[in-house]
Amino acid sequence: MCGIVGYIGDRQAYPIILNGLKRLEYRGYDSAGVALLNGDIQIYKKKGKVSVLEEYAADKDVTSKMGMGHTRWATHGAPSDENSHPHLSMSGNFAIIHNGIIENYATLKKELLSRGYSFKSATDTEVLANLIEDFYINNNISAAEAVRIALNNVVGAYGLVIICKDEPEKLIVARRGSPIAIGVGDGEYIIASDATPIVEHTNDVIYLNDDEIAVVTKNSHTVMNLHNVLQTPHIQRVEMELEALEKGGYDHFMQKEIFEQPRSIADSIRGRINPETKSVWLGGLVDVREQLRDAKRFILVACGTSWHAALVGEYLFEEYARIPVEVEYASEFRYRNPIIEKGDVVIAISQSGETADTMAAIHIAKEKGALVLGICNVVGSSIPRATHAGVYIHAGPEIGVASTKAFTSQVAALAMMSLYIGDLKGTSTPTSREVVKELIQIPEKVRRTLELNTELIQISEIFKDATNFLYLGRGYNFPVALEGALKLKEISYIHAEGYPAAEMKHGPIALIDENMPVVFIATKDEYYEKVVSNLQEVAARKGRVIAIVTEGDTVVKNLAEFVIEIPETAHSLVPLLAVIPLQLLSYHIAVMRGCNVDQPRNLAKSVTVE
Repeated sequence: MCGIVGYIGDRQAYPIILNGLKRLEYRGYDSAGVALLNGDIQIYKKKGKVSVLEEYAADKDVTSKMGMGHTRWATHGAPSDENSHPHLSMSGNFAIIHNGIIENYATLKKELLSRGYSFKSATDTEVLANLIEDFYINNNISAAEAVRIALNNVVGAYGLVIICKDEPEKLIVARRGSPIAIGVGDGEYIIASDATPIVEHTNDVIYLNDDEIAVVTKNSHTVMNLHNVLQTPHIQRVEMELEALEKGGYDHFMQKEIFEQPRSIADSIRGRINPETKSVWLGGLVDVREQLRDAKRFILVACGTSWHAALVGEYLFEEYARIPVEVEYASEFRYRNPIIEKGDVVIAISQSGETADTMAAIHIAKEKGALVLGICNVVGSSIPRATHAGVYIHAGPEIGVASTKAFTSQVAALAMMSLYIGDLKGTSTPTSREVVKELIQIPEKVRRTLELNTELIQISEIFKDATNFLYLGRGYNFPVALEGALKLKEISYIHAEGYPAAEMKHGPIALIDENMPVVFIATKDEYYEKVVSNLQEVAARKGRVIAIVTEGDTVVKNLAEFVIEIPETAHSLVPLLAVIPLQLLSYHIAVMRGCNVDQPRNLAKSVTVE
């Protein structure tokens, strides 16, 4: 979950690297550092955000046309200057930056200590730096060959950039389980852990595959695998608007991304819905239509917010495709011995397309013979390349660590997928056609829902000092309750729980008192009367009720302390609207509490380690 940037070419490397680190800070922000080669390897690194590094290096010599930088999210070793990357080998001949975990680092470190090596940090990365140096010194081989041999002795995940002082015209890059992109410019290369630092310099990108090593000079690149077999990398054209990587006048990326949702959902459904026939067409699934039609079971695997989207997907698939669905945490799925049979379809959902647990679940599912699909946002990321087919959500770059627009675009994609498969299986009904028609109207209804912002600021002011929140919903709105609670926890650090409303009586009702805010999603659907009954139980115990209701509701208005009205839509699409006020509520409470909403403590955006 760290950010990596490297540069080699004819321009000064430091400004390019620093700007790239700022773009990647959402991937890790407990420390940052750079290594520049100009005769000797100069390393400047500091605990804290990239701005701390920038201030520290302001009076340093940063003259170099080759270098690399890193912004860290700590795994091994607490955040500190010493544990920050880059790390030097003991002789100072190698510098290394690393995203991932070397699982057998303790064994390797013990061996290196016995051979006279010493260590300045508590990181697994410094162990790798010295392991590379040991092979290099003792075997009279090239730096790239030393890296290759060392990596054949490593267990774990890595995205690496390495500099060798003896070979000053090269950057060595390697990948296993952690993304690395190589931007191919005119007489220069920009390496990064994703494309966001690259696209302002070039749109031509090579994505390294697992167990590949690249040797990059300013005019060339060579790629080999760990068995020293040359590879032919594919140069991919990446289209990304630079303004999508800026705040665009908003105070925070999260705020911008919340308000982008009318457009991001529209982009997700664009070209995929025929308004005349009220049908869905997903080009990414065309080649697997027969397998989808004959599927016996769907298993949705995801983590975090994507898991909540998967829960909505379970309701959608069961209703419109009439097929059994299981939703699994990828982190649990990968360590069980799951029963996967012929005819099963596994759908992996991930905003980044790089989530380590979800990638591991994909490998297990493929080994067991399942058809594996992906629902991802980042084009060219690992999950789309590892799956048999899939759907991009086209939400645009999501920089805020707490996911917002990706969630709604994932739900929109799952809705379309369930309707598409329903057509293939012959389970479509007139209701399905109405849902397709209603999906076209969702972006405008999201825009109207965002007009509640001022109202939610006022409610946030009242509850910003609360210590606990409870979120309740039923049916399609139960996953929304979970997502609302997660958002509040992530960015405001207020404890919150999401529950099915009917389960409140089985424990959580003991928490209700005059200080407990309880958020109900109480929209008009088949559960409405039941949810109103649950709401009355909370009100009778003096809980402070905030209710999300359908426009025009008069019943809940007389029961709840605060009522937020959202536009009416098909019950299966309510999550796309009901989640918006919850995102705004968490955002405004966090801002009022002085929290860093884009970079919440202890969290990072792309979880590429366990």
